[in-house]
Amino acid sequence: MELNWLKEEDNGVVLTIKVVPRARNTGIAGTDGEWLRVQLRAPPVDGKANEALLRWLAETLGVAKGAVELVTGTTSRIKRVRVRGCSAADVRTRLL
Repeated sequence: MELNWLKEEDNGVVLTIKVVPRARNTGIAGTDGEWLRVQLRAPPVDGKANEALLRWLAETLGVAKGAVELVTGTTSRIKRVRVRGCSAADVRTRLL
């Protein structure tokens, strides 16, 4: 299975994520060839959805919150997130 939304780098991975804010629950809502769809309970107001996404990814992937960084998409539903100290195999195991 081709995971275009998951790119491995020297010291971690970059994920392309499509966020669905104000969802009933926080979690994976599926994948597309281009992105991982993540539902968040948080609203898209004052950066709350971004904070919730980074916190959820850190907890789910078992890394420190400081290892998760929003690269692009601060005000967009499509975001690129870098996770340091995590491999593509770790991401596949923990998220899929």
